[in-house]
Amino acid sequence: MWNLAFEPPVIIKARELTRLPAAFRQPRISEWSAANKPGQAIDSFLEGPSFDRDGNLYLTDIPFGRIFKVAPDNQWTLVAEYDGWPNGLALHRDGALWIADYRSGLLKLDPTSGAMTPILATRNSEGFKGLNDLTFDARGQLYFTDQGQTGLHDPTGCVYRLASDGRLDRLIDNAPSPNGVALDRDGRFLFVAVTRANAVWRGPLLADGSVSKVGAFRTFFGASGPDGLAVDQDNRLVVAHASLDAAFVLNSRGEVTHVVRAPADSTITNVAFRPGTSQLVLTASNSGVVLQAELPAPGARLFSHL
Repeated sequence: MWNLAFEPPVIIKARELTRLPAAFRQPRISEWSAANKPGQAIDSFLEGPSFDRDGNLYLTDIPFGRIFKVAPDNQWTLVAEYDGWPNGLALHRDGALWIADYRSGLLKLDPTSGAMTPILATRNSEGFKGLNDLTFDARGQLYFTDQGQTGLHDPTGCVYRLASDGRLDRLIDNAPSPNGVALDRDGRFLFVAVTRANAVWRGPLLADGSVSKVGAFRTFFGASGPDGLAVDQDNRLVVAHASLDAAFVLNSRGEVTHVVRAPADSTITNVAFRPGTSQLVLTASNSGVVLQAELPAPGARLFSHL
């Protein structure tokens, strides 16, 4: 059941915007692919779409520790390459790129110089399971997920908040594979894509900063589950689904109002709005392709553009 009106959602077709140039493709088996894509030689796995104020799109390439910049004319540049597995990206208001790195924890990248700065590698001297995604609130506090290899067999994934003064709060510690993370337009609710539970969780943020009454906002189906999240100006939630060749637009009741359909066999992992527009970009990570679709409303303003 898509919605209580028993009406099919509006279908929006995504088209190819750009793809990783051949010069950056060298298919091979890596330590990352051996664990996450067994037996497959891959040339990339793109995630983390984030736009800066000049309209440049930044992307991560997890298995090969690369950060790319795609200019408005779709020209690709390698900004950084290092010994890590960068997953989520979030642009700070000062222009720095914050990275959720599976191996190294939280990092900060200067996109001009390519200099990388460690931010947070441990909590109470204990390493993270493997960071996945992150987002800033309007005050500059950072929310991030620690997914690792958790799942229904091991529901111990966490969601953290890093305050601007360095205080680290663990908000959730029982998620089976916490992945994408987002806040609603007004910063009142926390959304977490819980991939192996094939669901999106929603938790009210209380006055003291804690979460309460976290529940399943929407459940899905499929071999994988929800991944990256984005919010529009009308407070709808866009959910990338890694195994259904689509992203889903949910209203405030969790009903599916629109489906952004990608070409067949597209692993849709992340979504992001081009700032100030209703254009949504989607990473088809299995093919190194970035897609684009026109949604019903512009994206909500992020901390990077306040």
